[in-house]
This record gives sequence, structure tokens and C-alpha cells, in this order.
Amino acid sequence: MNEYLPDVYLGFRARFGDVAAKQDALAASIDDAGPLDPRTARLIKLGVAIGAQSEGAVRSNVRKALDAGASLAEVEQVILLGMTTRGFPATVAAWQWMNEVVGEHR
Repeated sequence: MNEYLPDVYLGFRARFGDVAAKQDALAASIDDAGPLDPRTARLIKLGVAIGAQSEGAVRSNVRKALDAGASLAEVEQVILLGMTTRGFPATVAAWQWMNEVVGEHR
């Protein structure tokens, strides 16, 4: 599972284990706070990550959306939906990151 996690992320978690555990607990409580199913929530988080142009978050949320049952077509649509808000370069970058994740995911 950790083969795709960046060393800096793993190092931060190792150094600040208590903070990481609290972050994990907060994330879990937010995930359970409403009526959205995990697939839908991951697709929304992917859209937010694209808007933030956060490569790590895009990659993570593509991976997690696929694991939650989203189809590749759904992930691609989320990426395309960002074009009119975030712009063409950001959309192409997100699409590239998605393709790299999909290659790893297979």
C-alpha cells in the first residue's frame, strides 16, 4: 500500500506520529459527517484537489476514488469539469497525473 506514498509524507508521519493520528481521526470524522457515499465524496475531493492544483492530492484522490468504485470515465469527467473553472493547463496536468496513477493502479 505504501509503495506510492512519497518519502516526505512517510517521513512526516514517522516524525510526527501523534499529529498524523489526529489528522487521520479528523479525516475519518469528516468522511462520516454526512450523507455522501465514499465514491461521491472522493470524486468531490478530486475536484477540490484539481482546483488547488495539488499534484499529491489529485493523485491520492484518483487512487481513492477508483478504490471506492468510481469508474475511469467518472474520474475523467471530474477532471474535464475543472477546465472552465481552473483552466486548460491545470486540466491537462490533472489528466497526466491521473494517467500515471491509473498506470500504477493496474
